[in-house]
Amino acid sequence: QVQLLESGGGLVQAGGSLTLSCEASGSTFSINRIGWYRQTPGKQRELVAIIGRGGSIDYADSVKGRYTIARDNAKNAVYLQMNQLKPEDTAVYYCHVNADVYGIASRRLGEYLFWGQGTQVTVSS
Repeated sequence: QVQLLESGGGLVQAGGSLTLSCEASGSTFSINRIGWYRQTPGKQRELVAIIGRGGSIDYADSVKGRYTIARDNAKNAVYLQMNQLKPEDTAVYYCHVNADVYGIASRRLGEYLFWGQGTQVTVSS
């Protein structure tokens, strides 16, 4: 299994900035995609930003130009720099990993999805 440890959420005024961090640890694994989703009450979880194995990056249209995602392969970590925050950015942000997990003798067990516990980001107007 893979555990995801998130940090960096909090309360900020509109126009401010926050940085979220997420580090993956646990079983032997190889990350295919790593990034962030967010969810507000009554709505589906939505993609915020994600980095693929080759370094390709996708952003939600609503955050383009304001958010920057970065990955540290050595630490199996991902960071989300959020600038020019708006009240509508308020949500629980979840770290997400799509990884190949390996068992004994490096046998590939399969492709799995993992989620962090979520970190609250609140932007006041």
